[in-house]
Amino acid sequence: MNVPETFFSVSEELVLFGISCLAGAAIGIFYDVFRVIRIIFPHNHILIMIEDIIFLLCYAVFAMAFSSAAVRGEMRGYYILGNAIGFVIYLFTVGNVVTEAIRKLFLLIKRAFLFITCPFRAAFAVICKKLSVKFVGNSKLSPKSAKNLNLLLLKPYHLLYNKMENNKKRNVTDLGIKKKEKTEKSKP
Repeated sequence: MNVPETFFSVSEELVLFGISCLAGAAIGIFYDVFRVIRIIFPHNHILIMIEDIIFLLCYAVFAMAFSSAAVRGEMRGYYILGNAIGFVIYLFTVGNVVTEAIRKLFLLIKRAFLFITCPFRAAFAVICKKLSVKFVGNSKLSPKSAKNLNLLLLKPYHLLYNKMENNKKRNVTDLGIKKKEKTEKSKP
C-alpha cells in the first residue's frame, strides 16, 4: 500500500518559504498598483481605507489559493511570514524606486499639460470674468425691479391667529395688513 506523504521535508519547507517570499514580492507589485493610483488621483483617507481593505481581501484569496495549489491545503505561519518578508523587502527597495519614478513621470506629464493648456486657460479665465460680471449685474437688477413693481403680492393676505379671540381683539396678530392700512383703520 502506497500512503501519500503527509509531511514536508526540511528542504521542501525551505523551498516553500522561498516561494512564499517571492510571492510576497508579487503581492508588493500588486500593492504598487494602488500606490500609483494614489499618486495619480489623490484622495481622502476613507478611499485609501477602502483600497487597503480590497488589497487585504485580494491577499486573503491569494493565500488561500497558494495553500491549495502549492502546499496541499496546509496553511503554515512561515508562509505568511515569507509573504510579509518578501512584501517588505520589495516595498522598501524596488517598490520605492518604482513609485518615485512614476511620481516624477506623472509630475513631468502634468507640467507639460499645464504648459500646453496655459493659453487656453488664460482665454477661458477672461471669458469667465466677462460673463460673470454680466450675470452678476443681471442678478442684482432683478430683485430691485421686482420690488419697484410690487408684483410679489398682488393682494395682501390676512393671516389671523387665535380666531376665538378675534372678536375681542386680544392676542391677535394680523400679518397681512400693511402699516398704512393699520394707521388708516385706527383713525376715526
